[in-house]
Amino acid sequence: VQLEESGGGLVQPGKSLTLVCTASGFSVRTHDMSWYRQAPVKEREILATIYRVGTITIVADSVKGRFTMSRDNDKNTAALQMNSLKPEDTAVYYCNARHYDTNMNYWGKGILVTVSA
Repeated sequence: VQLEESGGGLVQPGKSLTLVCTASGFSVRTHDMSWYRQAPVKEREILATIYRVGTITIVADSVKGRFTMSRDNDKNTAALQMNSLKPEDTAVYYCNARHYDTNMNYWGKGILVTVSA
């Protein structure tokens, strides 16, 4: 069972970036998928969740209107589209999968996103 984030890196302020979370060993069809992030010296915060039925909830006020999620059950992935990036978006981003019934959680190892000129 594994979650792997990809697509991170260095990006300029105002640009866009898409992170992809790829699951292996289980199906995302039965899981609610979420993205979290943790900036230096800050606690990990939840950004958004896309439920297995497709509903999206953007939780963090700081990213509303700029970030959204999508999922591709056939490819077993979930993505975080990030627009109008700001330096304060610099953080390690984590993918999370939670089974809709058992609430069993899986985490990715995280991927660094740095927003800087």
